[in-house]
Amino acid sequence: MTPFRSVGGRLSFALLLLVAGALAIVYVVVIPSLERSLVNDRLDELERDARTAAAGLKDEDRGAWPLAIVGYATLMNARVTALDVSSPDAAEPFYDSSGKYSDVVRDPLALRAAVRFRVARGRVDRNDRSYAEVAVPLDRNGAVLLLGDDLSDRLAIIRIVRRRLFVAALVAVVASMLVGYVAARVFARRIRRLERAADRIAGGEFDEPVVDHGGDELGELAEAFERMRRQLASLDRARGEFIANASHELRTPLFSLAGFLELMADEELDEQTTRDFLQTMREQVNRLTRLATDLLDLSRIDAGEVRLDVARLDLGALADALATEFGPLARVEEHELDTEVDGEVPAFADEERVLQIGRLLIENAIRHTPPGTHVLVRAGNDGIAARLAVENDGPEIAPEHASQIFERFYRVEGSRASGSGLGLAIARELAELMGGRIQLDSQPERTVFALVLPLPAPAKEQQPVFT
Repeated sequence: MTPFRSVGGRLSFALLLLVAGALAIVYVVVIPSLERSLVNDRLDELERDARTAAAGLKDEDRGAWPLAIVGYATLMNARVTALDVSSPDAAEPFYDSSGKYSDVVRDPLALRAAVRFRVARGRVDRNDRSYAEVAVPLDRNGAVLLLGDDLSDRLAIIRIVRRRLFVAALVAVVASMLVGYVAARVFARRIRRLERAADRIAGGEFDEPVVDHGGDELGELAEAFERMRRQLASLDRARGEFIANASHELRTPLFSLAGFLELMADEELDEQTTRDFLQTMREQVNRLTRLATDLLDLSRIDAGEVRLDVARLDLGALADALATEFGPLARVEEHELDTEVDGEVPAFADEERVLQIGRLLIENAIRHTPPGTHVLVRAGNDGIAARLAVENDGPEIAPEHASQIFERFYRVEGSRASGSGLGLAIARELAELMGGRIQLDSQPERTVFALVLPLPAPAKEQQPVFT
């Protein structure tokens, strides 16, 4: 990877451009501004002195001007010249404190002051040098007082500042490159650590945590990676457990079926034994069927191929139907199964899916609780939502299990009966597809699983929903 294609190289280059740009702005803005400030300060001083000198010369005879001009030049530390500007083409000095005349003949500022009869000031370049000059008209006959000062010393300060700024810019650029390079390397190392962590996670290695102590966006990204790692590790463990459980669930009935078939083929069995074998084989087939159905339902949910025919239904009637369906199983398992329905309980859902969820909840209550447990199927309406609840007075579900019991492949160890760990996960996802949810409330001697469904809308607003 070339330096400028890496994040570190780009950050270093961006810092370099930022520093260089800031210094360039300082150079372009500060140097000319400083130069103008120095020149204007000197022009202000000269203008004040020129007005003072002009007022003094007006009160004296022209014959006394040479001596006065020399005094003003010494006092004001400036070159003082009195000019007679009779016309814009010819200007002759009355007297010049420097003893030179030629370089100020036809001075543009003196001509401008005489023509406009007001103070003129500015910067004049002569003989490769710059001068600050102020011209003040003495009368309307062309007499002008010109004060000037060489700006070499002041401009030398500007040149020194320019050189020092240039040196400082070089130092700053080099320092910014070094700092940027070091910071970029540190930043790039953090990114590479995250990249390696992502590769480990992608490769199925979930043991090493993702750690980054920075409090910036990379630190937040590392925390997101760590959450993902933990979740994937949990799913991977659950997947492994599910494969083991599914293999066991499949192997047990298959071996049982194979054994019974072998006995029936090799042995001469009486009629009662044959019927018992057939009944046991039928139970094993049902067990395989339930597992295959759970797996098929999950695959359809994941693929988004679950069809829902949502319409108005009566949860009370469904609760009675479920109690009738599971009455024999409850008696075999020595459970009391009752219903509590207060008239019609309207809801808006898919009837077949509601029955499927109800079967899962009742079967769980019967198979996962000890004999003698009372199971109650209730249907009700609180004005906000319709509820189909399955309640039992068996053991409490521990909080650490309650928080994960709806996860796929999760099974509570040590329960009286153990399934594939898919039933409640399927129930929750089907409920959510219908716009409802599954609630769990588990306390000592009272555990309630409730299917909460939306109430039906007014008749004109009801629309069948297909997913």
